[in-house]
Amino acid sequence: MQADSLENYPDKPLAPADSVILIIDDNPKSIKALSLLVRDFGEVVFATSGSTGIAMATKTKPDLILLDVEMPGMNGYEVCRQLKADTSTRSSNIVIVTSHKSVEHEVAALEAGAADFITKPLNAPLVRARVKTQLLVKKQADELHKLAEQDGLTGIYNRRYFDELFVQEWRRHQRQRSPLGLALVDVDFFKAYNDEYGHQEGDECLRAVAHSLRDAMRRPGEQVARYGGEEFVIILPYTDQHELHKIGPWLCEHIRNLERPHAKSQVSECVTISVGLASTIPSVQVAPAQLLGLADKALYQAKANGRNHSVVADKPLD
Repeated sequence: MQADSLENYPDKPLAPADSVILIIDDNPKSIKALSLLVRDFGEVVFATSGSTGIAMATKTKPDLILLDVEMPGMNGYEVCRQLKADTSTRSSNIVIVTSHKSVEHEVAALEAGAADFITKPLNAPLVRARVKTQLLVKKQADELHKLAEQDGLTGIYNRRYFDELFVQEWRRHQRQRSPLGLALVDVDFFKAYNDEYGHQEGDECLRAVAHSLRDAMRRPGEQVARYGGEEFVIILPYTDQHELHKIGPWLCEHIRNLERPHAKSQVSECVTISVGLASTIPSVQVAPAQLLGLADKALYQAKANGRNHSVVADKPLD
């Protein structure tokens, strides 16, 4: 029986699929048996070798991986180690599935990074119980991770997450020799807004601006984070200086369209923003902080020029 004959398996989940379960096993019968046991816990995908399993995990980002040990080419322990060493797949919980029942094999599974260990022949209630437990553990871990990345007031990403993502994007664009853009956003006369309407309304204003900026994003990889106070920062992958001249006015217009009253603003009857933007092709000669500094200077210029508009930095990094 070839793996291709499994294309109709596993069957559709019996319950709404809010989790992805990846089965990696070179035995089609084992894949079918496992999929029938766990299909009602989520969407089931499969791979029939270690290398294709790693590729599938990278593509689907599964919540749980049921991983066979005895496979040709690359055994399950090595697959587990590679998955846990990769930042894109290390958050997936892995359960080793094997016919070996010795303590040594269980220890080997745990040392490779597995969260649990299931022996063959499969005990249906035990398999389901352990899968259910690992999916719950994964969900709880995801919620905690989200809280660590999230700004408590606005619900968008926080400064800590931005700092990490910015460095990642810098390195990626450096490898690809592609332009990376950055926008710093400041809510105009926000202190005056707080003084006029109170801090509770001020918080509501920041939430509205944050969500509007997030909704203004149009391309994959664009991320908005709260930088601090009434400032926000936007990462703009693959964006050169020419494109920044379009993005800045678009962001300003998007916030003006909120039509949120601001009686104490000196530039408008509604809430507005000032935006500083900069772009560069990252290299080893410059640091990410330098691009941030350029965007900050552009923001200062936008505010000095009267606010409610954007400025693009024209000084290159070298």
